[in-house]
Amino acid sequence: MTTITLGPAGTYSHRAAQAVEGGDISFSESVTGIVESVADGAADRGVVPVENSIEGSVTESLDAFAEHDVAVVREIITPIRHALLAQGESFDLVASHAQALAQCRGWLEEHYPDVELEAVASTARGVERAREDPSVAAIGHPENATNGTDLDVLAEDIQDQSSNATRFVVVAPASERSDAGGKSSFIVYPNADYPGLLLELLEPFADRDINLTRVESRPSGERLGDYVFHIDVAAGLYEERTQAALADIEAIAEDGWVRRLGSYDSETVLN
Repeated sequence: MTTITLGPAGTYSHRAAQAVEGGDISFSESVTGIVESVADGAADRGVVPVENSIEGSVTESLDAFAEHDVAVVREIITPIRHALLAQGESFDLVASHAQALAQCRGWLEEHYPDVELEAVASTARGVERAREDPSVAAIGHPENATNGTDLDVLAEDIQDQSSNATRFVVVAPASERSDAGGKSSFIVYPNADYPGLLLELLEPFADRDINLTRVESRPSGERLGDYVFHIDVAAGLYEERTQAALADIEAIAEDGWVRRLGSYDSETVLN
C-alpha cells in the first residue's frame, strides 16, 4: 500500500503518515496533489492536514475535497512541537511553512524581531534551506536536527500555544467510504442564497441532538457570495439520526449537491 503526504521527509505530515500501517510513503509538494493522487488511483492512501488548533482550517484541503471524490477513513490528531533550527546563532532569515510561521509569530517577534520570515512549501523544505545556508534558520520538529545534520536546536517548544495540535485525515478512494465510525464529514453545496439558509442547514442536527464539531464555508468559485459548506459531526453515518438529518439536508440542497466523505474514528498520535 502506498501512502502519499506532504514532503519532503521530515514534515509533520510525514510523521502523521507513519501512523498508517504498511506500505511505502511517497511525497507531494501540495495537498491538492495528494488528494488528486488518491482520487486517480495513483496512491492507496493520502494524509493531509485539515485543521490546526491555533491557525484554524487548512483551506487547500477543504477545496481539494470539494473538487475530488475521495473518502475520509481515519482521523489523526498530533501535538505540534516546533523548534528553531540553524547552523549557528547568527542568521538573517527564518524559512518554514506559512502555518508554522504563524503558529510561532509571537515568539519570533519577541526573540527575533528583525529577522526576515519566508514561507516555503513545508517545514521540511525550510529545514533543507537551513542545512544549505548558514544565514537561514528553520522551524520544525526538533528531531530534524538529528541524524548527522549540521543543524543545532536553538530553542524548543516555540509555538505560541502549548496546546498546539494539528488534525490530519487519511483519505482513500471513494469506493472505500464507510458508514461506521464515531465522526462523520460531508460537504454541502446548496446552490442557493437566501436569509436563514445556514440556519436551515444546521437545524436538522440540533433537532436530533447531533453535535457539530466543525462548520466551515468556502467560496464555490461559481459566483461572488456563493458558498460550499464543510460539516463535521460527532455521529456515524450508520446512525438513524444522522441519516434522517442528511435526508433533510439533501432536500434543502436539492438544486445543488451533498457529498458524504464518510465516517471514521479518531486517534491521537504522539511524535
